[in-house]
Amino acid sequence: MSTLLQIHEPGETPAPHEAERGIAIGIDLGTTNSVAAIAEQGKPEILRDDHGDGLLPSIVAYTGAEPIVGRAAAEEQTRHPELVVASVKRLMGRGAADIKALSGTVPYEIHGDQQVGMVRLKVGNRVLSPVEVSADILRAIKARAEATLGQPVERAVVTVPAYFDDAARAATKDAAKLAGIEVLRLVNEPTAAALAYGLDHGAEGLYAVYDLGGGTFDISLLRLQQGVFQVLSTGGDAALGGDDFDHAIAEFVLREAGVQAPSLIDAKTLLVAARSAKEALTAAPKAELTFHINGKEIRQSVDLAKFESLIEPMVARTLRACRQVLEDAEVTAPEVKGVVLVGGSTRVPLVRRMVAKFFGRAPLSDINPDEVVAAGAALQAEALTRGGDTLLLDVIPLSLGIETVGGIVEKVIDRNTVIPVAKAQEFTTYQDGQTGMQIHIVQGERETVDACRSLGRFELTGIPPMAAGAARIRITFAVDADGLLTVSAQEKTTGVKAEIAVKPSYGLDEDEMADMLRDSLTHAREDMERRLLIEARVEAERMLLALDAALKSDGDLIRPSERAGIDAASGKVRAAMAGEDRDRIGAAVEALEKASHPFAQARMDRAMESALKGHSLDEVEASMATDRAE
Repeated sequence: MSTLLQIHEPGETPAPHEAERGIAIGIDLGTTNSVAAIAEQGKPEILRDDHGDGLLPSIVAYTGAEPIVGRAAAEEQTRHPELVVASVKRLMGRGAADIKALSGTVPYEIHGDQQVGMVRLKVGNRVLSPVEVSADILRAIKARAEATLGQPVERAVVTVPAYFDDAARAATKDAAKLAGIEVLRLVNEPTAAALAYGLDHGAEGLYAVYDLGGGTFDISLLRLQQGVFQVLSTGGDAALGGDDFDHAIAEFVLREAGVQAPSLIDAKTLLVAARSAKEALTAAPKAELTFHINGKEIRQSVDLAKFESLIEPMVARTLRACRQVLEDAEVTAPEVKGVVLVGGSTRVPLVRRMVAKFFGRAPLSDINPDEVVAAGAALQAEALTRGGDTLLLDVIPLSLGIETVGGIVEKVIDRNTVIPVAKAQEFTTYQDGQTGMQIHIVQGERETVDACRSLGRFELTGIPPMAAGAARIRITFAVDADGLLTVSAQEKTTGVKAEIAVKPSYGLDEDEMADMLRDSLTHAREDMERRLLIEARVEAERMLLALDAALKSDGDLIRPSERAGIDAASGKVRAAMAGEDRDRIGAAVEALEKASHPFAQARMDRAMESALKGHSLDEVEASMATDRAE
């Protein structure tokens, strides 16, 4: 007899054909190390290499045609530091302005003078985005998993810091797609750690997850009850981690040695030595550093007391975030049943002592802090593909809203709201007869747009012309389980609607992604350069058209010699547009702006004279007085 209807009990898979799609793993894509795990019947297992090591250093060396990832790449840091990229996770979703906010000197050569888009790195003769470097790490993790499991691995739950914003989350999904991995879900790292710990220990109650990795710090407060993991509040610092401890040691030994800031290559080797010293100081009272600057070998020692004095202010910063998370959840430290430590930087003795003092109890450290996140991700991957009794209720880390008149932010979804979620608010028009509305989406806690992160813009058109304030525009924000955002706007009387799936400019657009998957990394870089060249040409053409129109209407304002200078500069812009050098186009446009500046000033003077024509000086002064009074 054939089955007409299947009913699944909790814990059983709702998708009977999931097994046919291949196995799914959990991946902790870390700043310092990356880890993969698989779960079978609720028991996670770390996927290890031939030497039994579960950690894959998140380091990529571009010394040959194919990238080298992991320990072999780490060995290249001392031989060819200019060809090695480490800690790239700190750059995910970041622009050039963001990089300036990172502590210490970033040991990378930034490509070009980038003002917009995700920062790109110059590595030897290559130009790479953090997405591409992360994709190389994920490919290595995927290869390890397939070698260990003996079957293809094409799906995964990937973890991200709780404080990763929309741009960084989108960039992480792009990297996985580029590596040939379907992301079943992005899970916040503290949530994954609590998931692994809770299931292993049958824990229930209020728990804090203190996650101090190589590049980021997260603190999350979770309530564990009967298989439900609810995040009550989350906080942290997306630019604070063990890398900053390394920078502190490096800067100290430079001062002690009395040497100037090293070159980019020497800086990388110094940071490698500083990291080794930091790791040694977790078990020894003193560590020795040996490094080279300008060909000279320098030896310097750091004792534990000095190291702790250097990093104490940073650890204190993490505790301020812990205090804020407790206040957000309206609980006190004594109510926290346990503190779970995550991330390699929690091995530092000072960190453990200060966390214990803050919460009034020793942290739970019996689970390997480097592996617990991947274990939790694997459990979630099993639950999503084969069924499970666990429910994750995560939250968004930063408020989402739109820009309103005067540059003020109107929040639509507040921080620490459980996801997935959809919320809507009604807005209206500002001017009589307004038929369109520009909608600017922002993320952050500040009250003004300039202090928040811009996520995207779109336009709603077709609003019927009405008196200001009469139109009713309903704007809906929807955040999915990955923490990614879709925004829609609808005018209620006509039903006209517009929608955007927020894909921040720091990620890769769909055309770029398709090119990269189809034509390899080399062609993708060529495509990007081509796109930027076209944009430069379009901008130059726009300026030439505007200048030509101005000359036709007001050309009598300039002398023949000035006109000749403008024509010559315009000719250079057209010549540059015919070439392939984007920098040359930019320089030519700048020169044209300088040459035409006197003409622009003369046009402004004429406009002022026209506006004042027929009015007495007394009338003008009276009008100005009225404006000041208003």
